[in-house]
Amino acid sequence: MSILKKYTDAIDKKDEATMNELLHDDFKFTMHKSGNSLGKADVIKWAMSGDINQDKTRVVYENDEVGVHHSFVTFNDGNVEAVMAVYRYKDGKIVSLETGATPMSK
Repeated sequence: MSILKKYTDAIDKKDEATMNELLHDDFKFTMHKSGNSLGKADVIKWAMSGDINQDKTRVVYENDEVGVHHSFVTFNDGNVEAVMAVYRYKDGKIVSLETGATPMSK
């Protein structure tokens, strides 16, 4: 199973152990929409909160170095975004994630 498939499944199932295994200790998540950056513990905490509800998730491209996926994400506040995510891998784990998000009408 691909790293991205495991990662998106872990978010959907709120599988903290798998997320901890998949994210590199040097992990950094950059959200270009807000300019914020989060580390491994912050992303796992956010994913476990149930705020990230993905739909129509698909892996666009993946190899041993990078992965790209797209999904529609509904957040607990009701906002819906089309999210394109680019992942870099190191040592078989996700070391960085950058996203671009487009707000969708409710």
